[in-house]
Amino acid sequence: MKITKKILILLLIVFVIAQFFGPEKNQGDLASIDAFMAETNPPEDVAIILKDACIDCHSNVTKYPWYNNITPVNYWLNHHVEDGKKHFNMSNWEGNSIKRKDHKFEELIEMVEEGEMPLNSYTWTHSEAKLSEAQIKSVIDWAKLVRVKYGLAPKPE
Repeated sequence: MKITKKILILLLIVFVIAQFFGPEKNQGDLASIDAFMAETNPPEDVAIILKDACIDCHSNVTKYPWYNNITPVNYWLNHHVEDGKKHFNMSNWEGNSIKRKDHKFEELIEMVEEGEMPLNSYTWTHSEAKLSEAQIKSVIDWAKLVRVKYGLAPKPE
């Protein structure tokens, strides 16, 4: 019993010390998505969906919840944001070729259609990010039109 108590105290001390450390936050300027929004021209309903369900993990601007101040949760959230930006980042849109942009929209369509985006772990705490069937259709229709604009995809049916 003494060893268990010592281990618990040691773990508590490590947990407390860990609270003083954390990953760098993803807190860029919201203006970083202006080029993406201007180029892709989402209708108002889709722009709201992007704001509510996508920007936190797919741009250089993240609004962090209170629990991001708890280590190791902040590392877990940081991993999600970094992974999301790796796959689709609205903040660095201008630096991509048309072919890459088209491919990113192709992936966006696939992920939203299959219900893989937004992540369930995100929608658990961000109910506004849960997409209805109508919202899914709006996002997909817009994304298909953007692909047609890039000239590398067939016109939607």
